[in-house]
Amino acid sequence: MSETVETILKRRSIRKYTEQKADEETIKTILRCGMSGPSAVNARDWSFVVVNDPEELQKWARASGRAGTIMAGSAFSVLLCADGEREFKRAPEYRIINGSIAGQNMILAAESLGLGSVWLGIWPQQDKIDVQKAYFGLPDTVTPHSIISFGYPAENKTGQPHLDYEEDRVHFNKW
Repeated sequence: MSETVETILKRRSIRKYTEQKADEETIKTILRCGMSGPSAVNARDWSFVVVNDPEELQKWARASGRAGTIMAGSAFSVLLCADGEREFKRAPEYRIINGSIAGQNMILAAESLGLGSVWLGIWPQQDKIDVQKAYFGLPDTVTPHSIISFGYPAENKTGQPHLDYEEDRVHFNKW
């Protein structure tokens, strides 16, 4: 089994982190991996708000409600946003999908670097979107859709890789 496949299969959502901080190079590597994902017509219509200052994480966590408890203890958290100025105009809905692909790449990159992460959804819940837009002062053309919290795991969720292949969900050549 390849290292990439193993990383994908062993990844688990991590919600508790040690106090170890992530250095700037690690954060940039994770972001670079996110930006390496495919996007419709190569629109690259994502933007990211990275919060790694402990005080700012605490403030953001309080503003974000229940999901904030995870973010408060993270090394850094990232707000993934869809940028309407860059979207594929004939199919603007792709901007959420494009950002989600970037987020998945970031989660897998973090896993391979020894960090844990958890995805926290915002979109399409308008109340959560409004909280993030107001907190960060996002322009009208920018839609927050996800938060990913990253840190060095303080919980051990290692074990057997996911073997969740479900034969009844797969159809070859026709339904």
